[in-house]
Amino acid sequence: MIPGEFDYERPSDLGAVLRVLDERGDEAKLLAGGHSLLPLLKFRLAQPEVIVDLRSVTGLDTITETDGELRIGALVTHAQAMTDPATERYIMLREMAAGIGDRQVRNWGTIGGSCAHADPNSDWPALLIAARASLVCSSVGGERVVPARDFFTGVFETAIESNEMLTEVRIPARTANTGGAYQKLERRAGDFSTVGVAVRMHLDGGTIAQAGVALTAVPSPMAATDAEAILVGAAPSEESFAAAADAAAAQSEPVNDAHGPADYKRAMVREMTLRALRLAHERAASYA
Repeated sequence: MIPGEFDYERPSDLGAVLRVLDERGDEAKLLAGGHSLLPLLKFRLAQPEVIVDLRSVTGLDTITETDGELRIGALVTHAQAMTDPATERYIMLREMAAGIGDRQVRNWGTIGGSCAHADPNSDWPALLIAARASLVCSSVGGERVVPARDFFTGVFETAIESNEMLTEVRIPARTANTGGAYQKLERRAGDFSTVGVAVRMHLDGGTIAQAGVALTAVPSPMAATDAEAILVGAAPSEESFAAAADAAAAQSEPVNDAHGPADYKRAMVREMTLRALRLAHERAASYA
């Protein structure tokens, strides 16, 4: 199909983008890599009155570690997240980004676009929820920092207001005895997740002091809070991991679709959670 008519803006800086959003609000759609928006335009599932092209905007494509956080600009691509020197210690992040789409998707798709689109099967939201990250929404009035657990509000729904742009993702810096892992079930390499599980774990002595567990695609990104409650204060053992995996599976709400029946997906939640917990523990224990 052919997209409907729309106005086109290509601002040269963030301030100009935010002024367009302030004036046009719900009428505007932001274009970064385009892998999420362009199909919606072609099928007229989205019919904005103005497209705001972000390709000339500078300053939002860097990754830095500062003030105890890994700060990732919204226009950073998946490929950049895999290879930037600043992410060298963030193994879970690099592994997850490497599994997104094919090379073209990773080279053009952006973290900000993925998070703002909030596809229920996408990978970034689960990682951010497990890591207890936050996302920065900017408007002409200033910045608003939203915890990832409050940012993703439903299927293709986020906490971004119509006059705001997602400008940065902030992930707590990796510290000693902290490890993470992302385990993804997919039909083919690079597909959206059939089931995805992200785990971040911090050890203190012989116990799990902090635990983040998040699921995606069952049916959309969510924190497996029941699993987290079992893990915190427990010894990192097969018994505690199995109990947490059972809890994550029970809390998930998969649906029957072309990717498989709900019971199969729930069983895979348990298996992917177990694998992620084991690997996160191994990485936490070896990172002094």
